[in-house]
Amino acid sequence: MNGMFDFIVRPDEGRYNNLKELQGGSLILNTELQNHNYVNRIGVVVSEPRDNNTKIKVGDKVLVHHNVFRRFRDIRGVEKNSRSYYKEDLYFVSLDQVFAYNKGEHWKSCEGFNFVKPIKETKMFSLDFEKPLIGILHYKDSNLTSVKEGDLVGFTPSSEYEFIIEGNKLYRVPNKSITIKYEYQGNEEEYNPSWT
Repeated sequence: MNGMFDFIVRPDEGRYNNLKELQGGSLILNTELQNHNYVNRIGVVVSEPRDNNTKIKVGDKVLVHHNVFRRFRDIRGVEKNSRSYYKEDLYFVSLDQVFAYNKGEHWKSCEGFNFVKPIKETKMFSLDFEKPLIGILHYKDSNLTSVKEGDLVGFTPSSEYEFIIEGNKLYRVPNKSITIKYEYQGNEEEYNPSWT
């Protein structure tokens, strides 16, 4: 089966990633349905749209919006699937809900999106662990020609969205929100919290 405009994906390793293996047992990190932080955001493409103008093919892993696999409670308290739900473990995903793809080697950003790794805060009396609105460009959209992967970039407030990709905390930032390229000062250090 092929969708007309949407990919059909299944979650990679389940709908939620809220289990942590500890000393031979499992610990459930979160039991609430409403919290989007523990929803799995990695899927595997089962079927392509009929008119597929992307490099994403069947079998590729894709990084999707957090509401694709999510369950929620409606205003009456009834538990429901997201509007992307098709059947069993299959979901419809439109192209604007796919942010990156992986063909088995490494992740590549989809058109319009970049992934920025935060850097550690260096101010002595700051309560923040990472510098706000600045980071290292980790995965970039090929259409963004003014910067390259590894550059230190700044971005606009509220444009970033947090993802954990292969144990790294990264922010998804749209092309139009990357505003400046900084020169390295020599004291920049990537920030990756221990819980990732």
